Amino acid sequence: MAITIAASSETDYVEGMPRKTDARARAIATAQRLFRIQGYTATGLTQIIEESGAPKGSFYFHFPRGKAQLAEEAIDHYVAGRIAVLRNISANTAGDALNFVQQVFGTFAAEMVASDFQYGCLMQNLANELPALDAELTERVARGFVDSTEIITEHFRGCGFTPARASSTAAALVAALEGARTIARLERTPAIFEALAEVSVQRWAVAER
Repeated sequence: MAITIAASSETDYVEGMPRKTDARARAIATAQRLFRIQGYTATGLTQIIEESGAPKGSFYFHFPRGKAQLAEEAIDHYVAGRIAVLRNISANTAGDALNFVQQVFGTFAAEMVASDFQYGCLMQNLANELPALDAELTERVARGFVDSTEIITEHFRGCGFTPARASSTAAALVAALEGARTIARLERTPAIFEALAEVSVQRWAVAER
């Protein structure tokens, strides 16, 4: 089964920020983009400031705690955007588990293509660098996964899944999506998302009653 790769709101959540012109918004959007491409440790404040075009003095006015505070806000905006995308897909596929899953795979595949396979998941990238993160950043990353996964769980419940199956299926879907991002970036093709969509026909076509 082929999945349609089309333009979607995923691109908005990739950037994770409204299109504002102020220095604070630009800094958050730039940090989010760089964290997704090259990770937390490899991204320095100098690069963020230069690429965002924010004056250095303005940057420290908005983020007095520096890079850690900026990362906190980047995570929050990223998660909010991710949740909005998932809620939108859920609303468009109410009561339909299979269509929901396939649209999620298609949306993430479209985002990978649109970014020329540069973007990883911000939360996944930071989770891979836990020793470099402080407790607050670690908590934010963990909470981001929990909150966004709950949207998926809610959708499966609405499709008739038992609470236990809804929770386990949502966790499996998130794990599959994060793994697929990594493979797609390495192979520079969205084929893995299509393969997962094919598997979903067998795994999620019928809800347990």
